Amino acid sequence: MTDDAFHLTALDVRRYDFGNALRGYDRARVDQFRDQVAEELERLSRANQELDAKARSFHEQLRAFRDRDKAINEALVSAQQLRGEIRQQAEREALLIVREAQAEADKSLQQVREDVRRAEEELQQLWRARRAYLSQLRNHLERQLNELQAAEDEPVPTFGLARETLRETLRDTPRAAPAPTPSWLDVVDEL
Repeated sequence: MTDDAFHLTALDVRRYDFGNALRGYDRARVDQFRDQVAEELERLSRANQELDAKARSFHEQLRAFRDRDKAINEALVSAQQLRGEIRQQAEREALLIVREAQAEADKSLQQVREDVRRAEEELQQLWRARRAYLSQLRNHLERQLNELQAAEDEPVPTFGLARETLRETLRDTPRAAPAPTPSWLDVVDEL
């Protein structure tokens, strides 16, 4: 017989009546054995129930552990995906920062080159202006030197002749009224 067809409980063993026969078994010994069997069945039933409860508890724990393991694995996969996405995002941002920095550096370098070119042009203009100024200064100084040379080369004037010429000029000039101040002739005579 299989377990599915035959289920025997301790109560079934206690209530079972073997019947009487002519050459039968000792009734007291059968009752005693029946009680022992019933007690053993009760103990086995309790042990089986305890084991079933433990098994259910272990199955629940195992299911909880599997759920946790599944959640941990999913979290690990998500973390790995997130790590990969973060790494890719960081690499993209780093490339963008490098490109922006390179563009800014190129722009700054171009500005510096333009500033240097303008400074060179200004320096060349200043140099040309310096040369022109020095040339003008040289010309001016040469004229001054020529005038100085000419002034040094002039003959000493004779003042007697100049006095006579001045007197004649002053005599020929009409006078408006006699002046109370000394005349020009008196001033020339004093020279």
